[in-house]
Amino acid sequence: MKKFMDKDFLLNSETAKTLFFNHADKMPIIDYHCHINPQEIYEDRKFENITQVWLGGDHYKWRVMRACGYDEELVTGSADPREKFRAWAASLSRAVGNPLYHWSHLELQRYFGFEGALTAANADEVFDLCNKKLQEAGMSVRGLIEQSNVKAICTTDDPIDSLEWHKKIAEDPTCKVQVLPAWRPDKGVNIDKAGFVEYIAKLADAAGMKIATVADVKAAFVKRLDHFEAMGCCASDHGIDYVVYSPASDAELDAILAKALSGQAVTQEEADKYKTSLLRFFAAEYARRNWVMQIHYGAIRNNNPPMFEKLGPDTGYDAVNNHNCGEALSGLLGSFAKEGNVPKMVLYSLNESDNEVLSTIGGCFTKAGVKTQIQLGSAWWFNDNKVGMIKQLTDYANLNVLGNFIGMLTDSRSFLSYTRHEYFRRILCNLIGEWVENGEYPADMETLGKLVEDISYNNTVEFFGFDVK
Repeated sequence: MKKFMDKDFLLNSETAKTLFFNHADKMPIIDYHCHINPQEIYEDRKFENITQVWLGGDHYKWRVMRACGYDEELVTGSADPREKFRAWAASLSRAVGNPLYHWSHLELQRYFGFEGALTAANADEVFDLCNKKLQEAGMSVRGLIEQSNVKAICTTDDPIDSLEWHKKIAEDPTCKVQVLPAWRPDKGVNIDKAGFVEYIAKLADAAGMKIATVADVKAAFVKRLDHFEAMGCCASDHGIDYVVYSPASDAELDAILAKALSGQAVTQEEADKYKTSLLRFFAAEYARRNWVMQIHYGAIRNNNPPMFEKLGPDTGYDAVNNHNCGEALSGLLGSFAKEGNVPKMVLYSLNESDNEVLSTIGGCFTKAGVKTQIQLGSAWWFNDNKVGMIKQLTDYANLNVLGNFIGMLTDSRSFLSYTRHEYFRRILCNLIGEWVENGEYPADMETLGKLVEDISYNNTVEFFGFDVK
């Protein structure tokens, strides 16, 4: 029997161990998609207790605690931090096979020096140990980033954001990590969702212009794109319910926008036409600026109406959708190609059965000098687990070129989540090691070592164009 999560955790062959310890583990981290707050980086926040840094905002953990029957007061409420931690510890011990079990214990090992297993019985002991550790130098936000060997972070930012905290970070010579904004224009694209009219008014204010037509919307976005580009932005992200492709004339689009701005509800067909136009516009802008366009789709959000009313979005009440988007994706990317505007892209579906669709359609669009111009994104959200990662890596290898993959991201709101990169790298090395041990690839450790280093770090730097030292 192997020891619980020891140094060889998930590494089941000598090849895997060599690839991980001699190559993957030595590479820095580029976290090119996350949801952390740049203000906390600038202010170098120190956390008061482990509950604050571990459970605050983490809807992954909230779902597990609710599934174990805990009252919402212990999940997102104002219960005592120790009581919340006890509830989490008791929940975690039941979550065998859940990636949170591995993630949580990697975080306890790497940041707090705790090598055991967290249980209800030792919850108070671990709570006190972690809180004591959090008071030490090097355990502030910047300290956690530095000890994780993170070189660059892309936050997720709305086009109307002033980016004041990014500016302050860039001007602070004591901050050792590069923190860049990433463009997330969903509120100006989702014409069929609540708050669209109010958002367009805010966009007009931010751009310093009036908005009455779709051309005005695009012109306002261009001004904000310029602002983001001046702050070093090189990536966008679009969170859409499903992929759309419904071309329409300018007159149709203006009529749809006018209808929405007058307070009338637009139909799904009208919304799809507006969204298609905006996505095509953004793709052209990204191609011109050499930005990477990321598209995340496939979630059914806010499934529990009473809890949405009580807690709002992103609180653990989303699920996997099974919308068929193949034909729409083909049409959308084809329209980019016809206009000569295919940017570098990363495609993510919350439904892992879409891996083959995304990878094969994306593989139809290539560009000289770019390694896999349209990438199959890393296993996302509900797929961000051992089985999901192995499937995503295997699908990528089967249908594209695994050596071109841009690797892992945290997609997290926590500064302790960088261990997810380690988790991914262990799984990557073990999978490749298995192929070598089975005689499916030669034991050429020089080539394999370079490949693992590229997937872990180098490909990301090259694909996004990060200027890191």
